[in-house]
Amino acid sequence: MDALRRIRTNVVDVMTRDGRYLRALTDGPHVSIIEVQQHSDTELDVRIVGRNGPRTLARVKKMLGTDIDLRGWYRRAKRRPWIEELAVRFRGVKPPRYPDLWEALCHSIVFQQLSIPAAAATMQRMVEHFSTPVEYFGTRLYPFPRPELLLGASTRELREVGLSRMKSSYILAAADAVSRGVVSARRIELLSTKDATAVLCMMKGIGPWSAAVVLLRGFARLDTFPLRDSGAARSTALLSGSRAVKIEAVLSDLGPVRGMLYFHLLLGAAHNSKQR
Repeated sequence: MDALRRIRTNVVDVMTRDGRYLRALTDGPHVSIIEVQQHSDTELDVRIVGRNGPRTLARVKKMLGTDIDLRGWYRRAKRRPWIEELAVRFRGVKPPRYPDLWEALCHSIVFQQLSIPAAAATMQRMVEHFSTPVEYFGTRLYPFPRPELLLGASTRELREVGLSRMKSSYILAAADAVSRGVVSARRIELLSTKDATAVLCMMKGIGPWSAAVVLLRGFARLDTFPLRDSGAARSTALLSGSRAVKIEAVLSDLGPVRGMLYFHLLLGAAHNSKQR
């Protein structure tokens, strides 16, 4: 669940002290609560409170990546000892994804050219400002705000939650494009990664790095990797034990499962910092 939640200040993806993952998911005008707990290496207990249980369960499976076959990742990870060590250390990790295109776009914009803590703080303020929280047995959960809510906001309001003037315009453009169906998850899913990247890069404020984040975190496209990611570069040097490692050569070795390295770098760096 750490790969899904990413940082402790995440108020959308919540982990309880007893190891339960909680989230409020919007489905049109309705909100459902999902509760996931891992009982063993092979068993997850999923509980859903709300309407459209089967549809919500399908979304949860996508979010958790439970149906993705990772044998290719474990096979290719053996080509480099430090990657194999990460694969063994975090064996069982599946590629998590945002529940929809809109949320993936928002994260790719907010996290542009910022440290993870700084971007996460901005995202927290934005969510808390625009979302209406729900209570679930004493835990406050924030559904990720829908694009329509952001479209009703002024640039000044967005600036007040910490977004720059430029990023505010990007967020509003993305909200408009998603609301009007100019870009949709269905369209992206039908395209190759190369063509999907090109479509995303036509959107205001979305470049190659942001497109890669959207495709990896929003669609589990494991054949992509956010290049020129400063956090990934630092983690590569730290976890490989060498600043001379060429990320391009590493990604070439991993081929169609290169995206899994991104999640393992995040987890490796986070776990190392906890041990200090």
